[in-house]
Amino acid sequence: MFCEMPRPSCAFLCSPALWQSGHGASHPLRPERLRRTYELLEGYNAFEKHDSLLVEPRPATIEEICLFHTAKYVEVVQRLSAGEELPDYRCYGFGPGDNPVFPHMWEIESLKVGSAITGAEMLLSGDVSTAFSFGGGLHHADPERASGFCVFNDVAVAIHYLLRQGLRVTYIDIDAHHGDGVQRAFYETDQVLTISLHESGHYLFPGTGFVDEQGAGAGEGFCVNVPLPPYTTDELYLRVFEEVVIPMVERYHPDIIVTQLGIDTHYLDPLTHLCLTTRGYGAVIAGMRGLAPLWLALGGGGYDISVVPRAWTLAYGIMSGQEFPDKLPPAYVEKYGPGTLRDHQGPELDEKTLAQVEARLGTLMSELRRAFHV
Repeated sequence: MFCEMPRPSCAFLCSPALWQSGHGASHPLRPERLRRTYELLEGYNAFEKHDSLLVEPRPATIEEICLFHTAKYVEVVQRLSAGEELPDYRCYGFGPGDNPVFPHMWEIESLKVGSAITGAEMLLSGDVSTAFSFGGGLHHADPERASGFCVFNDVAVAIHYLLRQGLRVTYIDIDAHHGDGVQRAFYETDQVLTISLHESGHYLFPGTGFVDEQGAGAGEGFCVNVPLPPYTTDELYLRVFEEVVIPMVERYHPDIIVTQLGIDTHYLDPLTHLCLTTRGYGAVIAGMRGLAPLWLALGGGGYDISVVPRAWTLAYGIMSGQEFPDKLPPAYVEKYGPGTLRDHQGPELDEKTLAQVEARLGTLMSELRRAFHV
């Protein structure tokens, strides 16, 4: 920590407890994703700059988690985590597959929520202008149900916390999966502009997030969904971001942006069908800088173990104004194998496929312009 130095502009929220246990070695959401990301950043000495701060988060309190989740659900998570056998546990979304019960579930998942709250507190106190809680971004969970690898919805909890402080929030979700839990949480308010860019629900879980889902009541027009066709590339993705997302955020004038930075949009991801590289991903992250005075960044999906650490290292470099060498640190290479920080290859798509994707994206852009006047 650098208490005697000028105020840091960026904080990275991290604790080894985040990867001590988890969904399991065979589950896509492997805790190793987080450990490798931290180790890669450490290898680049990313926290030695005076304006880059490594912060150990605290667990969230029950009261904080209940800003979004029900007290009953919190109790269920605690009891399952303690090893109790609850006959109705499947009613809460748990079971073999996506959402298994695992050792120390309560401690780890409450820490992920607490990490987001810690970041929000640092932003509001003026300690930093950007905070990256890379263990979070769990955007599928509902108030009383786990979903899509997500036990608690740290995104919704943190946004509720920020709303209680009187802030105007824009939420930008670039995970390949639609941010359905966050959408439902704020569907009827104009105090949060939610924007989700994701692979179309016609092809991918959770099967939601179409353009006609635009909010209701006071929230009508404040929910924006961009359902992308499979095989969307860097160039096409960036076109949507620049022509739809940036104008809508600038029109809304938020006090803070909250972003979910899933990297399952990458062309190597085993669960999805989008075709971004680290170049396109980094350009989107760079495009988020300056959209609001404060920035709370959260992690998210990403299931290729060689991609996630590199992408989130690049993201933190952009947030903290650091340019890391393309050559991976020696200790990291020795432990995990050779490679480079940035992609030097990309997806191989034939001209017919590219033409089809571009045509479908053109139709989508026209639909978005009619709906939101951008």
